[in-house]
Amino acid sequence: MTTTASDAPRRRKRPAKKLRAITRWMFYSHLWIGVTVSFLVVMISVTGMMLNHKRTFGFMPETAFKQAEAFAASLPLPTLAQLAEAAVAPEVAATGIDRMDVRPDKGIIKVRFNDAKISEVTLALNDGTLLLAGLRNDSFLEKLHSGDVFGKRGFLLSDVAGGALVLLFLSGFWVWLYPHTKVR
Repeated sequence: MTTTASDAPRRRKRPAKKLRAITRWMFYSHLWIGVTVSFLVVMISVTGMMLNHKRTFGFMPETAFKQAEAFAASLPLPTLAQLAEAAVAPEVAATGIDRMDVRPDKGIIKVRFNDAKISEVTLALNDGTLLLAGLRNDSFLEKLHSGDVFGKRGFLLSDVAGGALVLLFLSGFWVWLYPHTKVR
């Protein structure tokens, strides 16, 4: 009885040793990068979703004001800053102004202070009318999302999470591309 080539058992080609080594490295790097930075990625994702819906959750108060006059008729910024400082408690005003967010299309300016509770005053640009004064509840979420809550170099945590996502994508794509390559 003679055997032909078609009778020989079909054998799968084994990937080259180099391909196995790369796949092994991709698999384990994907696994451990995912495990290591999963907390950061979940934190950034959840706070990002909450910030996207901050008005829905009531973190950011809404002002229903629309200025009729032109932006050129607005009060000067130093005058608006003084009016904002007069609208808050003296201890809040003493902390200083952190930022002033001018919104010409709405005719408002939001003045945020450096106090621990993060007070904010909203004024009309054209006459300085006080529209809203209170606490800004989304500031902690913004600081947590950006990493500022962890100190001056906290933003690097967001960079690590972003870089890890890129590595997870690349290593996951590699493992998907070569699923039958033995890892061990």
